[in-house]
Amino acid sequence: MAPSRHDRHSVIDCALHLLDDIGLPDLSMRRIAAELEVQPSALYWHFPNKQALLAGVADRILSAVPAPDASRDTSQVARAVLDALLAYRDGAEIVMSSYALRLGTPRAQRALAASLTAHPDSDVLADAVFEFILGHATLLQQRMHAQSIGAVEPDAQDPTAHSDAVFCAGIRALTAGVRT
Repeated sequence: MAPSRHDRHSVIDCALHLLDDIGLPDLSMRRIAAELEVQPSALYWHFPNKQALLAGVADRILSAVPAPDASRDTSQVARAVLDALLAYRDGAEIVMSSYALRLGTPRAQRALAASLTAHPDSDVLADAVFEFILGHATLLQQRMHAQSIGAVEPDAQDPTAHSDAVFCAGIRALTAGVRT
C-alpha cells in the first residue's frame, strides 16, 4: 500500500480531531504524525514548527466567525466568536496562543472592528472585546475540563453558573456608547 499524502488541510483536520480527543497538553507533532501514519518530519513540509501548525488550527477554529460586515451587531459577532472558541476542546487556549504571538489571520478582530466602525478606535476596541471573549471562553473551558475529570468539589461555587449573563454584560460594558 502506498503511503497516503497529506496537505495542510488534512494535517489541521487531524490536529483538530486529536485536540477534541486528547486536549492541547498532549497534542504533539509526534502524536499528529502517528495519527496520520507519517514520520514527524513529514509535517514540517507543511508547517515550519508546531506554533505555525497551531496558528493554522486557530484559523480553522475561527473560520466560523462571519466575514467583516459593518451592518452586523457587535453582540452577534462576539457570540459567534465565543461559539467558535467553545466548539473545540481547548479552542480558546489555542487561539489565545496564536493571538499572543500575532500568528494566523485576525478574522475575529476584523469582524469585531467592522461592527464597531462608529468608534474612532475600532481596531483597539475590537482587540479589547476579543481579549474579553478569549478570557471568558478560557474560564468556561477550564471549568468544563475540571468538572470532566472530577477536579471540582460537587458543592463548589461555580464561577460559570451565570456565564451567559456575564458575557452579555461584558460586551455591553465594553461597547457602551458605540452604535452596534
